[in-house]
Amino acid sequence: MSNSALTEAVYYILLSLTQPLHGYGIMQNVEQLSKGRVKLAAGTLYGAINTLLEKGWITALPGERDSRKKEYQITALGREMLSFELLRLTELIENGICILGVDPRKGDNS
Repeated sequence: MSNSALTEAVYYILLSLTQPLHGYGIMQNVEQLSKGRVKLAAGTLYGAINTLLEKGWITALPGERDSRKKEYQITALGREMLSFELLRLTELIENGICILGVDPRKGDNS
């Protein structure tokens, strides 16, 4: 397994693909999940999709013969990597709360 952190774009793409989506749907979902903070350009998205396909973290679903839209979905390995990243991010937040005494989840700015 890779010990490296996922980029924010890859994290949101993998989250989005817990349901089958095509490229434009992924772009819309990422923007919605991030409350408009993360907007993926087509080049960034399709570059990430190609990398995720090569790593086996997502799969392309068989499409309809006449459709140009290709749908993708997360694989078991991709879900595992997403879970590892969630644990890593949780550790970062817990350490920050412990050391700074600030819990952003509670609006505490002590």
